[in-house]
Amino acid sequence: MRKPKVNRMVLAMCLGCFIMVIFYFQSNLKPAQGSGRRSSGQGKSWRSPLQRLYDNDQLEQSTVQVTHQGRRELLEDACRSYTRKRHVLIPEDLKHVIVDDQHGLLYCYVPKVACTNWKRVLMVLTGAAGPHRDPLSIPANEAHVSGNLRTLSEYSTSQINQRLRSYLKFVFVREPFERLVSAYRNKFTRSYNTAFHKRYGTKIIRRHRPNPQAEALERGDDVSFEEFVYYLVDPATQREEPFNEHWERVHSLCHPCLIHYNVVGKYETLEQDSRYVLQLAGVEGQVTFPASAKNTRTTGDMAAQFFNNISPFYQKKLYNLYHMDFLLFNYSTPEYLKF
Repeated sequence: MRKPKVNRMVLAMCLGCFIMVIFYFQSNLKPAQGSGRRSSGQGKSWRSPLQRLYDNDQLEQSTVQVTHQGRRELLEDACRSYTRKRHVLIPEDLKHVIVDDQHGLLYCYVPKVACTNWKRVLMVLTGAAGPHRDPLSIPANEAHVSGNLRTLSEYSTSQINQRLRSYLKFVFVREPFERLVSAYRNKFTRSYNTAFHKRYGTKIIRRHRPNPQAEALERGDDVSFEEFVYYLVDPATQREEPFNEHWERVHSLCHPCLIHYNVVGKYETLEQDSRYVLQLAGVEGQVTFPASAKNTRTTGDMAAQFFNNISPFYQKKLYNLYHMDFLLFNYSTPEYLKF
């Protein structure tokens, strides 16, 4: 006589478990909201940048939103096709990821891709800029001072995981060889960069210049682009130490196949993409991304001139070195290459 009652209890328990499972999966379909929602003065709940992105994806999308969704999908496809996924990130991998806890942002900075201006903007947003409200009023060298901005590597494992789940993750990239030529021009052709001349220039000249003059070995301030390329493709270079961040590959700095970036901005559309990030952060009225000085930019035509003196053999070796950045971020092989 008690069997129907037991059956009903079992059925009720199964139904309850089923409802809990559905609730769990539904709650995990939307991005996590971080350590809690903030409220505005009007009593409306604060939406994180990641929630704004998710909500926008459910609506009719603008051209900018469609562009960024396409970039995310292309990156994911390239990661599946060309990389072996490593399952665990270590703190060393996260030293380039800057954290803005106040606005729920993670930014992986890439040297020679407007990172000085993005650091200035984040200093204003996090309060690290003090009284400065205009990013351009912050001296460039101050933007790079260690400790002004926190990086994700400084947090505990649980704090890292929580931020990776709930914060908007963005990175800005650039055509790999334009970025490389820009790094060379800045670090080896400017007289004020004596630290780079001493640190890298003297080594490059000693290894890759036949019969160098004593002054060149001492000063290291006249490295040619051809010698720089020889240094980069020399297997001994990376056996000794990692590449300097100014010419390290983006995929090695920012790990885009492990950190799934929500926004992949491009140097070629810098102003538009920067506005998009600030809109998602809800701060477009508080800070403006600085306009860049286009007259000093390294362009594709300029990069082509630098490659004129590089033999097809070394062009190919250099392309192979940066091939993954071309693939992951959908940059075509430059037409000026001769191989």
